[in-house]
Amino acid sequence: MSKLIFEESVKGRKAVSFPKPSQAESAYATIQLPKALAATHPVELPEVSELDVIRHYTRLSCKNFSIDTHFYPLGSCTMKYNPRICEKTAALDGFAGLHPLLPQLRRGEALTQGALELVWDTQRLLCELTGMSGFTLQPMAGAHGELTGLLLIAAYHKDKGNTRTKVLIPDSAHGTNPASAAIAGYEVISVPTDAHGDMDLEAFKALLTPDIAAVMMTCPSTLGLFERNILAIAELAHANDTLLYYDGANMNAMMGYARPGDLGFDVVHLNVHKTLSTPHGGGGPGAGPVGVKESLLPFLPTSIVEKDALGKYWLRYDRPKSIGYIAPFYGNFAVLIRAYTYLLHLGGNGLKEATEYAVLNANYIRAKLKPYYAEAYSRICMHECVFTAELQMKKGVRALDIAKALIDEGFHPPTIYFPMIVHEAMMFEPTETESKETLDRFIEAMIRIAKEAEANPDSFAEKPLTTEISRVDETKAAKAMVLKA
Repeated sequence: MSKLIFEESVKGRKAVSFPKPSQAESAYATIQLPKALAATHPVELPEVSELDVIRHYTRLSCKNFSIDTHFYPLGSCTMKYNPRICEKTAALDGFAGLHPLLPQLRRGEALTQGALELVWDTQRLLCELTGMSGFTLQPMAGAHGELTGLLLIAAYHKDKGNTRTKVLIPDSAHGTNPASAAIAGYEVISVPTDAHGDMDLEAFKALLTPDIAAVMMTCPSTLGLFERNILAIAELAHANDTLLYYDGANMNAMMGYARPGDLGFDVVHLNVHKTLSTPHGGGGPGAGPVGVKESLLPFLPTSIVEKDALGKYWLRYDRPKSIGYIAPFYGNFAVLIRAYTYLLHLGGNGLKEATEYAVLNANYIRAKLKPYYAEAYSRICMHECVFTAELQMKKGVRALDIAKALIDEGFHPPTIYFPMIVHEAMMFEPTETESKETLDRFIEAMIRIAKEAEANPDSFAEKPLTTEISRVDETKAAKAMVLKA
């Protein structure tokens, strides 16, 4: 068991020494700091050297799973490698040193032409990738993009004088869709999945009434399956003046092969941390650009970067039908730089190839594990495959037990118990960035786990065994949290 940093403390040991402040500095600090904020007693901090601090936190970091150290087969979350070239471009002084308010200042646009060009060109490339007419880069996350898209849909219907109060969402859609629709003020109606893993078309037809504002779909769905009725769904929706919303969580299975706009979608958001390989996790940083067809362009958030006839980039604010700002400044600019670099680095052929390998890798795992685990739906999958632990459940081994056992094998667990319409679900998404050798090691580990579940199911009760803390009571941990000693 590792020691706490307080347990490493040795009285009198220091990591840094500060010079005594000058009389002027002391006086300034006294004036600026309110008495209520001044410490009334010595702060209890560990007394350690700089080397102690470095070693302590380096040891802690080695206990973590990360995309740089382990394979992350998280279905739906798309945890793929972040190319270092993207990190380098985001750190360039010409980008990293810009103040976010600079474009709004007098002559500020002249000093930010490069940044404005990057925003403009990123929007152009995303339009080409998705088949949309325009984009906003303001949303700060995928779910924020969902909310933005729904606000755009609401503005569209209001402008037409439509009274629409409901949104249809398949039960195989991405998990945040219902929450986003509810926050936007809509009543959520779930559409069931049929026996083949597609949205139930007959149920959809019955639910498609004049008060339906939109249909929110994840395509491929969270089952890892392409929606085979999508063209019929789009035709039915548009005949009802219902807009079709594309959740871009699974766009990694579509790039270069199918554009949401060409399939009939009117609004699309992209999770750049999934599709375009920007950092993911820890609650951020994030970005969720939203694209729209021609009919929704007037409602896009303000401001919009435009390009004049002389090639100058500028910010347009005079947009009376806009839904306004939905994020400070112009989105998460540093993340967008990474996404733009990724787009340019791979190019059209590279993005298409990424999709090819993502789909190939998922089907490779699916084919190899079929003899040992039950498939949720026996179909060729897209970029992720969904199994269930139903076979192992006969011996009392659950999806959670298999996930814990994978930690002992040196792999991050997959997504489990999602999608919720699959009993004891296990969702695997290898992405295109993992090699065949890595996939083979993972498959071998899953096969060992399946065999152990058959021969010795009781052994799973205490897994993982290689971590400092083994199995915990997760329900108690969530309901009876101890937030301080």
